[in-house]
Amino acid sequence: FLIALGVQDENGRIFDKKRSKFRQINRFLELTRDCLSHLPKTGELRICDLCCGKSYLSFAAYHYFANVLHCEVSMTGVDLKKDVIEFCNATARDLGFDGLEFLHGDVNKYECNEHVHLAISLHACDIATDFVLNKATEWQADVILSTPCCHHDLSRRLNSPSLSFVADHSMLKQKLCDAATDALRLKKLEANGYDVTALELIDPEETPKNIMLRGIRRYSPDSARCRKAAEEYAAAYEFLTGEKIGVQMNNEE
Repeated sequence: FLIALGVQDENGRIFDKKRSKFRQINRFLELTRDCLSHLPKTGELRICDLCCGKSYLSFAAYHYFANVLHCEVSMTGVDLKKDVIEFCNATARDLGFDGLEFLHGDVNKYECNEHVHLAISLHACDIATDFVLNKATEWQADVILSTPCCHHDLSRRLNSPSLSFVADHSMLKQKLCDAATDALRLKKLEANGYDVTALELIDPEETPKNIMLRGIRRYSPDSARCRKAAEEYAAAYEFLTGEKIGVQMNNEE
C-alpha cells in the first residue's frame, strides 16, 4: 500500500518528500497498538476513518489489523472528495484489501449499522474534527483516535475579556485557540464516557498539527463523572465565548 500511495518505491526506498508521512503512519500505528487491549480479541473488528482524504491511515490500519495481526476487519472510509474516494476504492481492489471500502459523502449523514470498535481521523479541517468526534461518540465507539488540523472556529468565537491580554496578539491568540479547542474536545469526550489523553503524534518540527486526541470508552454517560465533565465543558465554553451551551451526551443535549 505504501507503493500504491506513492510513499515508497518498489525497492522499499521512502521518497524524500514522503518521509514525514511515513513517520506519521508508523507513529499512528504505534499509538493504535497501545489501544489493542481495548479492542475485541475475536470476531470482526469494525473500523471507520472519517474525513479520510487520501486515506494513508485507512490503508495502514487495515494492513496492520488484517495482514499483521490477522484480524477479521470491516473498515469504511468516508470523505466528501469524490475523485479521492474513487482512487481509494480502486487502490483497495488492486491490493486485495477486501474488507476495506470507501464512501463518498458527508460524515454527518453517514450511519453505521454495526458497533464501531475504532474510529480514526487525521487532519480533518477545523470543525470537521468535531463532526468526527460527534459521530464517534454517537456510535459509542470503543476507541477514538483523532488528530485535528486547523482551529479557526474558536478564533472567530473567542469573546473573553479575561483573556484579552493574550487575544490582543494574533499569533498568541491562535495558539490559545488551538490548545483551548482541543481541551474542549477532550472535555466533551469525557462527558460522553471516555478516558482522554492528548498525545504528540510526531515531532512538531515536521508539522504543527501534531496533537492526537485519544478517547477510550470506560464510563456510562449518565454517571456522576460524566455529568461533572459536561458541566465543566459548558462552563469552559461560556468562559471562552460568552455563549451558554449544552454538551451532547448520547445524542441528547
